[in-house]
Amino acid sequence: MVEAKRRRRSTVWAVGLLSAFALVVSGCSSPSSQGSPTPSTGGTLVIGVTSEADTLLPWTATQFQAVNVMQTLYDTLVDFDQDLNVVPGLAQSWDVSTDGLTVTFHLRSGVTFHDGSTFDSADVVYSLKAIMDPATAAVSASSLASVSSIAAPDASTVVLTLKSPDAGLLANLATINMAMLSSDDSLTDLASKPNGTGPFKFSDRVANQSLKEVRNDSYWNGAPSLDGIEFRVIPDETSIVAAMQSGNVQMAVFDDPLVAQSASSSGITITKTPLLSYHVLQLNAQRGPLADVNVRLAIQCAIDRQQVLDTAAMGEGEITGPITSPAFRSDPNSRPCPTRDLTKAAQYLAQSGYPDGVTLDTIVSQGEYSTSVNEAQNLQAQLKDANITLNLEILESGAYVDRWMAADFDAAVALNGGRPDPDGMYNRYFTSTGSLNTVAGYSSDKLDQLFAQGKQTSDVNQRKQIYTQISDELENQAVWIWMFTGYTYTATATGVQGFIPMANQSFQYLRSTSLG
Repeated sequence: MVEAKRRRRSTVWAVGLLSAFALVVSGCSSPSSQGSPTPSTGGTLVIGVTSEADTLLPWTATQFQAVNVMQTLYDTLVDFDQDLNVVPGLAQSWDVSTDGLTVTFHLRSGVTFHDGSTFDSADVVYSLKAIMDPATAAVSASSLASVSSIAAPDASTVVLTLKSPDAGLLANLATINMAMLSSDDSLTDLASKPNGTGPFKFSDRVANQSLKEVRNDSYWNGAPSLDGIEFRVIPDETSIVAAMQSGNVQMAVFDDPLVAQSASSSGITITKTPLLSYHVLQLNAQRGPLADVNVRLAIQCAIDRQQVLDTAAMGEGEITGPITSPAFRSDPNSRPCPTRDLTKAAQYLAQSGYPDGVTLDTIVSQGEYSTSVNEAQNLQAQLKDANITLNLEILESGAYVDRWMAADFDAAVALNGGRPDPDGMYNRYFTSTGSLNTVAGYSSDKLDQLFAQGKQTSDVNQRKQIYTQISDELENQAVWIWMFTGYTYTATATGVQGFIPMANQSFQYLRSTSLG
């Protein structure tokens, strides 16, 4: 590792993208203003959100609002473009050895943290090692499971040596949970005052009211157009529409199609974007009757997913299987009960030894996304027909995340983020060493072997076959009950230009947004 930070001479490297790592999402809706950023016009963009960020540490962020904030403050080694191709970030290029066991990153020169200190290879080594350290409790630690060593031969170079080839590594490094932090900072300090290399700098925060950021004039990719951003907490999406109509808020992202329709009819511009995230009923197979696969299969067979989608989201979405990554998308009909079958549900319950039914304590988030309570209530009503009782516990977003991370539930109604690569999407959940396996509640030797195979091959067709087997195993074991994917509806006031909604819900294009 480089022992001391120092400024470096600029070095120009050719960009080499390994095709196996460049994954594309198709069908993503984007506004037409996706060329060069609009010339700087200043001003502060006020974004309406229904809940505040529950953490300011990117390595542990799981809540959507926290992730959105982190994307404006921090950077990663590599990035996604608007089509979710892997492109350079803090690393301006990289090389992959012929055997796939060595990845060498060439870092940009002249990058500084918000406190003015220089970013270099020491920060990369520190960040990646800290993410891998179990004491950090990083949610994406298992995405680095293939890494055996990290070295910095000089201030602008980082070399990762792998135990085996890892086809998902680059896409995994592009997620904000892999943000680069300064080796001079403590996590305790960063919890209250972030210090990243991103396009905006943390300014101040008022609990349950707002979080403010100001432009980073020294941003390596060019200073943003906006003077600043304010994430303003407004309890529900309908109230956010009212705030936009009165001119107090200029942007919001809705997930309730009815609210989006209302906003559009009042003259607010709405951009509809299909998502990789998925709505799911998570089952904790470590608890009580859910340890029996027949109970889980009974739940799977007792649910009409289309009814949940129609009730909660006005039919705005698609029924989905486990994997939403476009190149590896699961077939939602490839499951024991692709449609509701109460007869089979009763048979599975009888086989489990619970013919009179089961009761499940089920947590539901209120505030993080708008359809959660309607989904939960519809699931509760449907499962009642199969003698399966959901005791719903509706929690505010922060309390829900705490319970979820502790796996303190029988079942959880959830909206989980999808990823362009299926390894990053599920390896951390469903492998025995996955960093979120406690939350997932399920792993097996078969899944461990399949995920290992999926990492080690770069052949796209072979990977598709492997992840189809993973999807089938998750469905046949009814590990969770996957329901549907939906849309986000990005609402912008007149004059807001340059923001590009993305299928992974990233806010990264706030760096090119302007107020006319």
